[in-house]
Amino acid sequence: MIELKHPIEAIIFDWAGTTVDYGSRAPTNVFIEVFRKNGVEITVAEARGPMGRTKRDHIVAIATLPRVAALWSERYGRLPSDIDIDQLYYDFLPLQKEALVTGTDVIPGVPDAIERLRCQGLKIGSSTGYARELMDIVVPIAARAGYAPDVVICADDVPSGRPAPWMNFLAAQQLGIYPMDRILVVDDTPIGIEAGLNAGAITIGVTKTGNSLGLSESEVSQLSPTDLQSRLAMIESDFHAIGAHFTIPSVADLPDLLH
Repeated sequence: MIELKHPIEAIIFDWAGTTVDYGSRAPTNVFIEVFRKNGVEITVAEARGPMGRTKRDHIVAIATLPRVAALWSERYGRLPSDIDIDQLYYDFLPLQKEALVTGTDVIPGVPDAIERLRCQGLKIGSSTGYARELMDIVVPIAARAGYAPDVVICADDVPSGRPAPWMNFLAAQQLGIYPMDRILVVDDTPIGIEAGLNAGAITIGVTKTGNSLGLSESEVSQLSPTDLQSRLAMIESDFHAIGAHFTIPSVADLPDLLH
C-alpha cells in the first residue's frame, strides 16, 4: 500500500505497453520496418531504446545512434538530414496506422482495474507519444474493449513530448487536479517516468507488460518463474535508479497497491 503526503485524486496512464499493446510491440516492429524500407537494418534493442518519446523524436534518436548513423552514411554518403527524418516519419505513419488496427488489444485486467480505481473516486487521464491521428485509431478500439480514460493527451497537443512535463500538466489541467503530487503517472518507459518526475507527480513504473521486457503475454507465459523474476528485478532496479517511486508488474495490480 502506498503511503503519501497527499491523497491521490487522479492517475495519468501511458498507452502502449501500459494499458494496451502488451509488450509494446506495435511501434517496435514499425520502426524496424521503416528503417529497413530505407535500406538500413536496425535491431529490436535500437528500435525500443527511445520508446516513450514522440514518434518523430524517436526516429531522430534511432537515426543518430552511432551504428545506425554509420550504416546510413555507408548507404547514402552522408548522415541523416532533417529531410530524411521527415521522410522516415512520413513512411512511419501509414505503417503504424495499419499496425494499430490489430495491435491495440487492451492488456488483460486493465478494464477491471480502471473500474476499481474509479470506484475509489479517482479520475483517469492518459498521455501518449502517439500523435492524435494515430490515437484516433487506438481510442475507439480500446473503448470497445472496456478502457476509456477521461482525458487523452497526445504528443502533438503540447510544445514538446517526454521527458518534458507538458503532457502531464495538460492532463492535470483537463482533469481539474492540482497540485501534481495528488496525481500518479504510470508508465512502462524510463522517459515516461522522467516526464512524471519533471511534472512533480508520483510515478509508478510498469515492468511486465511494457517495453522494457518487450514480450507478448504468450511469450511471458513461456518463461520459467525464475527467469521472469530475474528479468523483472532488473527492470525494477532500472526504474528505481531514475527515481520511480514504485513499480508494478501490470496496471491490473495497481488497485491493490492503492487500496
